[in-house]
Amino acid sequence: MGKGKKGEEEQNPGGIIILGVYIHCKGCADTVRDSLIGFDGVEGIEVDESNHRATVKGKNADPIMVTERLRKKTGKYVELIFPIPKPKKEHKKEPKIQEPKVMEVILKVYMHCEACAKEVKHCLHKLPGVQIVDPDMESDTVRVKGTMSPESLVEFMSQRAGRHAQVLKVTKFVSHKKDNKDDGEKADSNKKGGAAAAVYKGYTHELLHAPQLFSDENPNACSIV
Repeated sequence: MGKGKKGEEEQNPGGIIILGVYIHCKGCADTVRDSLIGFDGVEGIEVDESNHRATVKGKNADPIMVTERLRKKTGKYVELIFPIPKPKKEHKKEPKIQEPKVMEVILKVYMHCEACAKEVKHCLHKLPGVQIVDPDMESDTVRVKGTMSPESLVEFMSQRAGRHAQVLKVTKFVSHKKDNKDDGEKADSNKKGGAAAAVYKGYTHELLHAPQLFSDENPNACSIV
């Protein structure tokens, strides 16, 4: 109980509530008094007909409840003039964080041995956002998939591995919820392309060479009798 009274005193510290309500005659003034007499915490009521105001006395009277009481009993519009009600705290809606888009980046990185390929793979996996790193020594390319930016890959390779990297191709995905197994299968299928060339934005690297004209491998080679 003591805690409740303390809260009421903070809302009405002076024990006075001033209400604005339209009063055009003595009958209206009597209706206002009758509506609030005996209400919880109300000790006295003074009605000012000329200024259309009603002053309610009572330290334990709740301004909001007194205002609502007068509205319901008289059916009139009632304005709480004093004390000014404290604005209600609005809960701020936290902005929705947009999910980062996943992309696949093909980098051109010179790798002359298996150790180079492992070093590049190990280095790129340290960059936040990187999910898959698939180096290909034969074409000197690295396929990287994740939520990082292409620029960050080039900069990271330069700073951490001291290697020059060039972006050859960028593919953006709508959703990153993709099975890593599928990505591995696609990488393997790309490597098993017979005599096909690996082409990335104008860069071509032949994987196999045609047999020489005069050799045992060429069934159509000329023979001397």
